[in-house]
Amino acid sequence: MNKFSPFFRALFRSQMGPLAALVFIVIAFAVADYAIGSGNFLTLRNARVITSSTALIAVPAMGMTMIIIAGGIDLSAGTALTLAGTVLASMLKSAPVTSDQPGFASYVAWALAVTVGTGCLCGWINGALISATRVVPFIVTLGTMTIFLGVGQIIAKESTVYAPPEHLPGWLQNLCYTGPNIEKYGVLPYVPTSALIALVLVGAVALLLKYTVLGRNIFAIGSSQATARLCGVNVPLTVLAVYTLAGFFVAVGGLLYFADVKNGNPSDGTGKELEIIAAVVLGGGSLSGGRGSVLGTLIGGLIIVVIRTGCTLLQIPNTYTHIIIGIIIIVAVIVDQLRHGSPEWLFRMLAKA
Repeated sequence: MNKFSPFFRALFRSQMGPLAALVFIVIAFAVADYAIGSGNFLTLRNARVITSSTALIAVPAMGMTMIIIAGGIDLSAGTALTLAGTVLASMLKSAPVTSDQPGFASYVAWALAVTVGTGCLCGWINGALISATRVVPFIVTLGTMTIFLGVGQIIAKESTVYAPPEHLPGWLQNLCYTGPNIEKYGVLPYVPTSALIALVLVGAVALLLKYTVLGRNIFAIGSSQATARLCGVNVPLTVLAVYTLAGFFVAVGGLLYFADVKNGNPSDGTGKELEIIAAVVLGGGSLSGGRGSVLGTLIGGLIIVVIRTGCTLLQIPNTYTHIIIGIIIIVAVIVDQLRHGSPEWLFRMLAKA
């Protein structure tokens, strides 16, 4: 092989790939928007919209990151997310008091606890079924995906649940606010609160994966369950913990979903799991398990949102946007295989170039 072969191997296996892809995509849309668009792509308002929209993907994707590192998958994340959002919408709709009456804060706290519990329960069910039956996670979560959708439709009575404004606390109404005078509604000036929540959770998951026994066990299981068992790791209990913890992030994602659209519709969850999984894959997570990072997942979520926002500003139809994102996901999976040194024929071809 000639001198270019090590370069190509290093390029494909580099962990900086997702960041480089994000920078390239941002530059490409900025140039295109300047040339033929409205010139609004590189504005502070659009940056706020992108960060807030990314939070809606990145938060549940934190749980998916742990699942994929552990060698699993969760196809029910989308419907579980909107199930949690529907539960919150239903409870706020039926609140016995309004926001200006005593006892409202306590009721909201109870509604949030039930919402979080709903997400954790969905995750626990997935983890328990996978651990007890040893059926592949793809099949188990494919089944629970439709179950959670059906439960959500029962709660919503097969319609969209709207909570009246007087039943919504102010902080919840402005959680995903990105409009003018945002400094009046956010914790930090000009930064959406949803983005701050996402950053806090990203940091928490990063610390968990790097410095805790559970984090080391997650990587060990994803690399080889048999080896992890020989090392004394309780695989069924770890899998149960991972899916339950992922359910927590799904529930927080459901909270952000409700804060963004101000309603609960279980059917909105169909397809959301693909975006969540795509964020992990685009960020360098391996579907074969054993590898992934929260920073990479955050970048993956940014890639999806930047493409979607850029296409909207350029007035590109959604059908083409889906095609572009799909192509990028396929490329990311191919790059993942190249990081493992497969297929070797490509390296040999590049070496001869």
